[in-house]
Amino acid sequence: MKKAWIILLLLLIAGGLFWVNKPKILPYYQQLTKERVGLSQDLQPLAQKEAHFVGSMKCKKCHDDEYHDWNNSRHSKMIQDIKADPSVVVADFSKLPSDADFTLKDAIYTVGGKFKQRYMIPAEIDGKKDFRLGNYQWNVETKKWQGFKPYKYWYKGAYPHDNRKFPTSNTCDGCHFTGYMSTNKRVERAISCESCHGPGSKHAENPESPIYKASLSDPIRTNEVCLQCHMRNRDKRLDINASIKDLWMKAKDYPAGYEAGKPLIDYKKIAPFELGKETKEFWANGTAKKNRTQGNEYVHDTMYAHGITCINCHQPHQLTNRADKPQGNSTCLKCHSFGSVVGPHQESLEAHTHHKADSKGSLCIECHMPKTARHTGKSPLTVRSHKFKFTSPAETKKYNMPSETNACFACHKEKSLDTLQESLKKWGMVEW
Repeated sequence: MKKAWIILLLLLIAGGLFWVNKPKILPYYQQLTKERVGLSQDLQPLAQKEAHFVGSMKCKKCHDDEYHDWNNSRHSKMIQDIKADPSVVVADFSKLPSDADFTLKDAIYTVGGKFKQRYMIPAEIDGKKDFRLGNYQWNVETKKWQGFKPYKYWYKGAYPHDNRKFPTSNTCDGCHFTGYMSTNKRVERAISCESCHGPGSKHAENPESPIYKASLSDPIRTNEVCLQCHMRNRDKRLDINASIKDLWMKAKDYPAGYEAGKPLIDYKKIAPFELGKETKEFWANGTAKKNRTQGNEYVHDTMYAHGITCINCHQPHQLTNRADKPQGNSTCLKCHSFGSVVGPHQESLEAHTHHKADSKGSLCIECHMPKTARHTGKSPLTVRSHKFKFTSPAETKKYNMPSETNACFACHKEKSLDTLQESLKKWGMVEW
């Protein structure tokens, strides 16, 4: 009997020691070890395939807390009705340039408003009622109007070079209007519940009828509800011997036909990148050069491969931990902390960063998620990289990237990239 008590006591002590020193990653064990089903399996519930989109007000009846959080997030305000609420306009229309092809009276909806704001104007294009965008956009960050030519992107060979003949239906509405991506109907002018959970009519009628919930899926697939829009792409039809000329007035800048739970890879062609070659979307090392490229970077990261998801860092309804309001090191230290199997493998924060613990240089995101991209060509660098791998000054120089995109130079502008690289050498932080 005494022996049994000793064994029990030893087990309790061992359990206590394990609990105190448990790896920080342990709470995510179940998520990280979920079965990987592959990118091609359809995960949308069978019962949901007969459903249609109904809008967020239907969801609110049972999910009031989630609706409240979402309604106060930027996703709910992507498209706003100017006539219903004129205050949604953030631009100074008294300074609209004289060669603008629209006025405030012409505009029906605003697009965005946090970093830039564009304006949707009713138009008949290619024989159908549609919307177009004005030839000027308001840069919220610089408080200035700047010229805007929506046809200048990768699909410039598929549309007339005239804003008045450029339809939002093929390039903007799939991501900005719930339901439009798969139905060509603007069900709701927002990125709302069904953008991430799929059509909800069956679930609204009977809560027992399943609806897609990304967090219950293979973690690699969980990310797809975000990547449908937060990943630069090309028209999927270009995979089947089509040329951009074959898509005249039809090229789509979103994964047409996709609904949450379906295999995104069947609908989305990722924007191309070749290491060492700078493009309009990426610096030559693959780092983001524009906004909305989080997915392009993240799918190459080790965390993605091991099953860490977008929603592990961002609360999906509240849209927390944003570039303009980061939550600090606490987000990273949920998994990465001293004594953790996933590091950092030094004894203190200062030993890891070689900066004072309370300084900017000891903030995880400043080194691992530096600001490398812009929302427009004339905007400041405000978009943080999602590569997570530290880019050294030498790598920045090798790939001919602007110095200000480098994490070290961003703070130490008085020093050259070569000098900053020498500091890394002294710290023993230079890679093979």
